[in-house]
Amino acid sequence: MSVKAFKLVSAVEREMLMGDKNYINIECIECCGKNLYIGTNDCFIYHFLLDEKVSAAGKITFAATKQLHKYLGLKKPVSELKAASALTRLLVLCDNTITLVNMMNLEPVPTGARIKGAVTFSLNENPVSGDPFCVEVCIISVKRRTIQMFMVFEDRVQIVKEVFTPEQPCAVAVDGYYLCLALTTQYIILNYNTGVSQDLFPYCSDEKRPIVKRIGRQEFLLAGPGGLGMFATVDGISQRAPVHWSENVIGAALCFPYVVALDDEFITVHSMLDQQQKQTLPFKEGHILQDFEGKVIVATNKGVYILVPLPLEKQIQDLLASHRVEEALVLAKGARRNIPKEKFQVMYKRILQQAGFIQFAQLQFFEAKELFR
Repeated sequence: MSVKAFKLVSAVEREMLMGDKNYINIECIECCGKNLYIGTNDCFIYHFLLDEKVSAAGKITFAATKQLHKYLGLKKPVSELKAASALTRLLVLCDNTITLVNMMNLEPVPTGARIKGAVTFSLNENPVSGDPFCVEVCIISVKRRTIQMFMVFEDRVQIVKEVFTPEQPCAVAVDGYYLCLALTTQYIILNYNTGVSQDLFPYCSDEKRPIVKRIGRQEFLLAGPGGLGMFATVDGISQRAPVHWSENVIGAALCFPYVVALDDEFITVHSMLDQQQKQTLPFKEGHILQDFEGKVIVATNKGVYILVPLPLEKQIQDLLASHRVEEALVLAKGARRNIPKEKFQVMYKRILQQAGFIQFAQLQFFEAKELFR
């Protein structure tokens, strides 16, 4: 049975981006506050301002206003964008080179600082340097079986470490000194400071696209064998049961308490609290799914959409209305980390009372008595 956890809302329509130029495709996106950046296959970056509007009836819409666009001067697609807001810099990967550009005018930094030889890259959201005016960047190098760590400042970059891997890496996520890597045949955790590595589980990157995503302090989400979304800590253990995805998941995102996954036909929503699939949204031709500061964005080649979460209280009330008491209580307990303590206690008491009356009406007197207590 489903829960309405998210609504899909259009953010950038195809005409705003490409007009009648059908050959333009969206390659990558980045969102930082209200700033949305889109990289395309014809080497342009577009900057939009996203304005969220809520109607009197509570309906949410987004108005995107185009600020500017910038041609990077190459005949290659812009393959990745990452914002470093503390530096007001956008890191742009194009033609195996990461360029630093100003977030507001999209001009490259005057010093010309760049990182060459990058296949893909990831930012360290749990940095080890302690310098607020620096971001730590991990790249998979064009050199075979090589990972490089960089410190990126406003106008310069500095290599910190080069690490060799047992097989060719194809995806990476970083937390502190720990790298979670998808290699050719398996996932591993590697401490780049000590060089100690730990095997997680096998995976064939030739058959499917690996997914490696940091979801919290010292914890990652991975696309495992058999269509499983697996959780792993830096110690190489799993503290949560896996979620059952389809075999051909393209991307995954976290919006607590849900894990959202994209395949070639659907967006699926699973609960991290009970691992059950809660919602399925038809979505054709999607190829990007990412979360940015709690905002989940999905894109096709031609348009950008936002998955707007429904308030948790509304979801809990819908479950109670369907007499799904256990699910409602699990979701209510899980909501504790999203709601201020006093408000949560008032809400939780009311939910226990409602759940008690539902059980009482179903003649489940023992369960009702425990809930009323």
